[in-house]
Amino acid sequence: MPPRTPVLKKALLFLVGLFALLVACTKEELQETLANVGEDADRLVLNVDVFPYATLSQYRFFKGRMADQRGAKGLLPYAPINALFSDYAHKFRWVWMPAGEQAVYNNDHRVLDFPDGTVLVKTFYYDRVQPANTRRIVETRLLYKRNGQWEFADYVWNAEQTEATYDVNGSYTPITWVDDNNAEHFVNYRIPAFAECQTCHKELNLPVPIGPKPQNLNSLYAYPEGPKNQLAKWAEMGYLQYGYPKRIDTPARWDDASKPLQERVRGYVDMNCAHCHRENSHCDYRPMRFAFSETADPVNLGVCVTPDDPLLPQHTYIVARGNIARSLLHYRISSTLESERMPLLGRTVVHEEGRALFTEWINSLSPACQ
Repeated sequence: MPPRTPVLKKALLFLVGLFALLVACTKEELQETLANVGEDADRLVLNVDVFPYATLSQYRFFKGRMADQRGAKGLLPYAPINALFSDYAHKFRWVWMPAGEQAVYNNDHRVLDFPDGTVLVKTFYYDRVQPANTRRIVETRLLYKRNGQWEFADYVWNAEQTEATYDVNGSYTPITWVDDNNAEHFVNYRIPAFAECQTCHKELNLPVPIGPKPQNLNSLYAYPEGPKNQLAKWAEMGYLQYGYPKRIDTPARWDDASKPLQERVRGYVDMNCAHCHRENSHCDYRPMRFAFSETADPVNLGVCVTPDDPLLPQHTYIVARGNIARSLLHYRISSTLESERMPLLGRTVVHEEGRALFTEWINSLSPACQ
């Protein structure tokens, strides 16, 4: 028998894969998957073995002008239900995986099990930046999985908004911007150094993503072709293996006033605090456990829990029911001092709307702690 040509090998692999789909998929799942077959001719191709590049443009993540942030084919946008507060910066997020590779569900509350070659892309920007009243992109961060481990790469954008350059040292970028009420704000935006990334994105001293958990993706996203549940879209794209539960334990949006107040607080701390306050992470020596799956118990939110270091004598509890002045948690989220603020990294100004949420919640609690 003559040796098989590369074309024949590819054809055989395709037929084997197609047979596997016929066996494993339901009728509806198969129709969605087959709809994407043959449409990947111009799909973005990446090779994490050669990462990181010196400049962001070398990845070819974006179509047209890079500052327009229009993802190339195969770069799927997503957004968690609750976003980490980052000094009021906005964010674009995308996920990319090698053709034929899929993430696997393992728990509602844990990050998906991503395959090697996965790339997560996140761009931080401000709108209505003064004096030109235009958009200013500050940085684009990458998390990519190689040889079973996640790695970081950060790219700092130039003032002309034409390129971003690889940087591991960290820096500050002064930004003056105007909000929707025409109020002017200033922030000396912190671009993290490599070690700072590791502080938050850490489990067992290994880098990990924070946001892409089923609980955070179980929501509608406004795709160009119409709104769709993000988990369903990932599966349709071939980025998530079918078989994940149809019912996902899902946090409330912290800013959704129609939801119960405590559920909104649980959603906020899950995204802003839980990545440090969990086992095998940066603040695991503290008593609070802020993950959404653990805060049904108010003790894990610090309610009537005595703090290890009260900072001031009046901080008798982490959360003192009905009394923000005695609540260490309220003090920390209201502080901008590096030695006192919470979270430790990722913000330099107070999240006023977040503070208002905690003020309302703490004042609503009763009876007073004894």
